[in-house]
Amino acid sequence: MESIVTEGVKISVEQFYQPDYSNPQQREFMFAYRVTIENFNSFPVQLLRRHWFIQDSSAEQREVEGEGVIGIQPIIAPQDQYQYISGCNLKSELGQMFGTYLMENVHTKVKFNVKIPVFQMEAPFKRN
Repeated sequence: MESIVTEGVKISVEQFYQPDYSNPQQREFMFAYRVTIENFNSFPVQLLRRHWFIQDSSAEQREVEGEGVIGIQPIIAPQDQYQYISGCNLKSELGQMFGTYLMENVHTKVKFNVKIPVFQMEAPFKRN
C-alpha cells in the first residue's frame, strides 16, 4: 500500500491485478485499486475533482480528469475516512498511476490540492 499526507488529508492506495478481466494475448491488463481518504483536519473536506496520470511500460500515457470519484463528491468529516474501489486497464503488464484530488474546506470554501501517491500496477506473473 502506498500513502501520502497533504494538507492534513492522507491518501492510501492498494492495487489488485484482475486476471478474470484481463486478456494478455490481446494486450489487455485490468487492475482494480482501493483508495482510502482520511481527513486529519479539524474541518470537513469535500472531494470536488480528480486528476489521474496513467502510464504503462509500452510508453502509453493517459490523463483522466473529472468531477468527484465514482460519480460522487464525498464530504469527509474531521477524523473520518472515505473509501472507494475503481479500476484501470493497461496495454502492458506493468504500469503506474498518480495524481491529485481537488478538495474544499466545507466551512471556508477554500480549495486545495491533495496528492495521490504513485502506485505500481504489476501482473503477478511478471515477477517470475
